[in-house]
Amino acid sequence: MRRTLAGIAGSAALALTLAACGGGSTDTETDADNTPDQNADPAAIEGELTWWDTSDPTNEGPAWEALIERFNEEYPNVTINYESVPFAEAQNNFKTAAEAGSGAPDILRAEVAWVPEFASLGYLYSLEGTELLAEADDFLETPMSSNVFDGETYGVPQVTDTLALMYNKKLFEEAGIAEPPATWDEVEAAAEKLKGVGADGIYINSGGYFLLPFMYGEGGDMVDTESQEIVVNSEENVTGIQAAQDLVKSGAAVKPVANDPYGTMMTLFKEGKVGMIINGPWEVANIDGDPNFGGFENLGVAPVPAGSAQSGAPVGGHNWVIWSGMDDAKAEAAVAFVNFMSSAESQAYIASELGLLPTRQSAYDLPEVQDNERVAAFKSALDAAVARPWIPEGGQFFGPLDEMATKVLIQNADVQKSLDEVAKTYKNEVVKDYSLN
Repeated sequence: MRRTLAGIAGSAALALTLAACGGGSTDTETDADNTPDQNADPAAIEGELTWWDTSDPTNEGPAWEALIERFNEEYPNVTINYESVPFAEAQNNFKTAAEAGSGAPDILRAEVAWVPEFASLGYLYSLEGTELLAEADDFLETPMSSNVFDGETYGVPQVTDTLALMYNKKLFEEAGIAEPPATWDEVEAAAEKLKGVGADGIYINSGGYFLLPFMYGEGGDMVDTESQEIVVNSEENVTGIQAAQDLVKSGAAVKPVANDPYGTMMTLFKEGKVGMIINGPWEVANIDGDPNFGGFENLGVAPVPAGSAQSGAPVGGHNWVIWSGMDDAKAEAAVAFVNFMSSAESQAYIASELGLLPTRQSAYDLPEVQDNERVAAFKSALDAAVARPWIPEGGQFFGPLDEMATKVLIQNADVQKSLDEVAKTYKNEVVKDYSLN
């Protein structure tokens, strides 16, 4: 039987949240009569829902709004209030509203690392027993794993992604580079050839997320969840981050600017002034549409270059989650909406419109995905993706990592000392119960 809002209450934090919201019984399960009818006539389902979409409102928003129109053709009595919310603000805004019991969206596009955190606080509706998990095995295993907390599932994957090496095919041809570099040493050699045709080699964004391939490439990670140990300052990570810093020092990589390094990276790449970047499928439509770049046919995509251990990039993406502060009638409409939007057909539509990677295995069997060059381009990169630590604190890892990335790539700070500072911050502020490496 599906456990509803009252039945999710397995922690004191959630019980307090329910009390603040005027929640009812804290029984572990509700009566069968309160379980939404999963076979109900779509026209009989009614409700008004607010969805916070944290995707790019210009490049991605219109495609999601088009899907809402398709949903309403099938569910005419469910109103979706679509709100585009800046990604950088959504995490804290959701937590603030959910804690207050007012103003939180009914549905949220949550970054994968947010789900365990929100679930641990009691802010998410448990999906156990709902139709959203009827075909749970159809979702790709690693993206789906980010939705599980303490044995229960609180979301389903919307889109998945990872980082890859993107390169300018025309520049590569002019420079005589036959194959994309497979190691960081090969990146440095390719950069030297690119300089010969008037372009810089690679731009590495000075954000912690974009340095994970250097860490994973040496077999490193941020924490070890099994031993509950902080390993961000390990010897493996020092070696990996040192490789990134050395690329900047040698001139193979452009020194990132202090203000808007990501935007600068994309501008230089689209203008053909830099031959390689590390980025994800969310930028494919943007690059394809830029008049200076030469279209998708000029874009090369390959797995991130390997370190001494492997080629490894982080699994990213976003999940559909439902706020816990609603009654069953409204939850029935929310489940129906998420089920429609996460279907294989809807994911195939998004893939065809935006080139984003589906999270359902069955979606890859549909013509819109099978014949999609954008999706196919990232398949090999996705095969090399590494799951991040899915713990409630996972979303807090990147602030300290961002500071480290700025220090080592822009300020040329000592790598070991910079990572030691990250480890201390993790211990003092993020995972206080973990031991230091």
